Amino acid sequence: MDSSIDEAVASDAGDGAGSGSGAGPATSGGPKGAAGERGALAPVSLSPSRAGDFMQCPLLYRFRVIDRLPEKPSEAATRGTLVHAVLERLFDAPAGERTAPRAKALIPGQWDRLRESRPELTELFADDPEGERLAGWLAEAERLVERWFTLEDPTRLEPAERELFVETELDSGLRLRGIIDRVDVAPTGEVRIVDYKTGKAPRPEYAEGALFQMKFYALVVWRLKGVVPRRLQLVYLGSGDVLTYDPVPADLERVERRLHALWEAIRQATESGDWRPRPTKLCGWCDHRARCPEFGGTPPPYPLPVRAPGSRAG
Repeated sequence: MDSSIDEAVASDAGDGAGSGSGAGPATSGGPKGAAGERGALAPVSLSPSRAGDFMQCPLLYRFRVIDRLPEKPSEAATRGTLVHAVLERLFDAPAGERTAPRAKALIPGQWDRLRESRPELTELFADDPEGERLAGWLAEAERLVERWFTLEDPTRLEPAERELFVETELDSGLRLRGIIDRVDVAPTGEVRIVDYKTGKAPRPEYAEGALFQMKFYALVVWRLKGVVPRRLQLVYLGSGDVLTYDPVPADLERVERRLHALWEAIRQATESGDWRPRPTKLCGWCDHRARCPEFGGTPPPYPLPVRAPGSRAG
């Protein structure tokens, strides 16, 4: 597909399509809070991020989903959250007022709101009494927001949904859920799913991994609405690239089979308590190295009942 959906969506600008904002967690399984606070529960659903965790390292999945171990906030991830909030809120303004200066002016207020909702973020700059590091961090957020205007024109867009929480249950009983950054719907009904990334675009050989999240969302939308999204679009603000993919039903059926296999592996690990670490170069950024056997650590006691080898669920 060429730029037809861009033109179609642009022609719908100002039509009062409105926007929606989903509510609910993007992660899978169990209640909010630490396992020790509310009691550990077996996973009950799957999101793109938690699926990615399991594929990266099953033990990391366990620490995040079952043990609910705390993790320190990172500057990069928090900046991404801030930029996402700014791009979402910008569409509250009339089309003609969606300018780069206005978007950058939203950053201080959105940062204040983020700190109010997540007090732990004050730790990020606790050792920065003069505010120099914070100023540089906010300046980088401004650069990312400004770069977005070179990739998309918000004056010609009226998103159907922003920060849309989606959830569906497959025929198998597997529940999928996630939060989509933006959904554009053309007057002809074509759907485009858009996701903002504040990092750099991956090299071509890693593009398939980057598209996994988008195909996951496309599968959920297809099962919910009966419509295969016409386009999946990843907007990389860190490098100024846009990665697009036009899915077909066969693509999404393959994703569905892959998710079922992944969920079966998660189910087996949940019942056996056997969560193997998978060492990669990403281990250097993991908050849980001290608890990981690969680095001489010991995981906390497994908080769920363990099924005896060879037994089956009743």
